[in-house]
Amino acid sequence: MLQALHLMIPNFDKFIYNPEQDNYTCPEQQTLKTNGNWYVKSKERYLYYVKHYKTGACSTCPALALCTKNKKGRLIERSEYQPYIEKNKQNIQADPLTYKKRQAIIEHTYGIIKRQWGFYFVSTKKGIKHASADVGFMFTAFNLRRLMNIIDRNVLKKFLKELVLLFFYQNHRIKCIYSYCIQPYFLFNFYLLTKKASV
Repeated sequence: MLQALHLMIPNFDKFIYNPEQDNYTCPEQQTLKTNGNWYVKSKERYLYYVKHYKTGACSTCPALALCTKNKKGRLIERSEYQPYIEKNKQNIQADPLTYKKRQAIIEHTYGIIKRQWGFYFVSTKKGIKHASADVGFMFTAFNLRRLMNIIDRNVLKKFLKELVLLFFYQNHRIKCIYSYCIQPYFLFNFYLLTKKASV
């Protein structure tokens, strides 16, 4: 019996979460309950909240030694993001080939930005709309770095110089159009309106 339990108990997936009662059922059909409190956890400078689930039945369980090294019994931590983690796992299992492509194409991008550069979150802006500007700068920096690794640096410098010249040229054209066309038009109309008002 214990040998069979050894194959199933250490795996967290064998503990079934019951969302209606907010508790877990272990492979030995014991219920792990929470006191309802949220506890702060930290991981690589990122803070998140978890709930603790446990049961007093662990002390008399024959599989305790195979389930946990904790003498007080098995403790399960459920993250506030656990529903999204479980949904993501279901998506991966439903379409593993697509997720393998994503790992090869884009996962390393987020890995470099988060792990190497330390951009785990944007703390100065609230909401996706406001934070998108900062994230845009991160992706722009990453794309420039990728270009430097893929394209010859001299070619890239030449392209950037031409891009800057084009920007200043277009900016100069806009200023000329405003100075010689738009501004005189508004000034003339303003003159006519003030003249009519004075009559």
